[in-house]
Amino acid sequence: MSDDSLEPVERTQSGVFIALLGFAVFASAATLVWSYTLETRLEKSQAALANARQQNDKLAEGLNETNAKLRVTSETLGQSVGLTQRQLEARAKEFLKRQQAETSRLEHEQEAAQAETKQQIGAVSSDVTSVKTDVGGVKTDVAATKTELQEAESRLQRVTGDLGVTSGLVATNGKELDILKHKGDRNYYDLNLTKGAKPTPISGVSLALKKADSKHSRYTLVVESDDKTIEKKDKSVDEPVQFYTGKDKLLYELVINTINKNQVIGYLATPKNAAAPLQP
Repeated sequence: MSDDSLEPVERTQSGVFIALLGFAVFASAATLVWSYTLETRLEKSQAALANARQQNDKLAEGLNETNAKLRVTSETLGQSVGLTQRQLEARAKEFLKRQQAETSRLEHEQEAAQAETKQQIGAVSSDVTSVKTDVGGVKTDVAATKTELQEAESRLQRVTGDLGVTSGLVATNGKELDILKHKGDRNYYDLNLTKGAKPTPISGVSLALKKADSKHSRYTLVVESDDKTIEKKDKSVDEPVQFYTGKDKLLYELVINTINKNQVIGYLATPKNAAAPLQP
């Protein structure tokens, strides 16, 4: 083979060698760069891992503290709940006790009220029986009184007065006067006149005692009526003393039942339409 033919082959091998050498250098450089980059990443990763571990340690420590606090809180809460439960139970028992006592008291009061009601009913029944008895007695008394009044009325007399007019029934004592008042035929007013006293106004007239003779049962009085003075002289016990008064000339009748020293006691009878008594 000639030298000229060997020269291209040598050049070709040299080029390949150079190319391989260049590639090897490039690969080595790339490997170095990759290694450096990988190492840097590893260092960063290790630093991050160390940092993460520190954070995890802190978190674990915080978690432990939190768990401890939670355990304390849980124990305290449990004690509080237990205490509250005991208090509730105690209060419930106390309330139940009070409720039972109140129920017992109400029952006793109801029993007492029922007993008192029965007692009152018994008392009322007794009172009703007593009232019935009293009513029966009152009926008997009324019947007896009516009979007595009838008998007393039959004993009353009709007498002619000092003016010659036949008098109504004349009462000679207080009991008979009550009978006349009860009949209601006329108005009857009690009289009590004293000698020397001011005239006593009554039913439109005034009466004054002038003389009282208890020994002879005689008296003298003065009647003031319609601006006139009428003297009724030496009248006797139970004698109807009559006089007219007013524009209608109403007949008044005066009867003295008792004569004492300087005093007479009796009554004045007037018609139903006579004037009302004057106040002294």
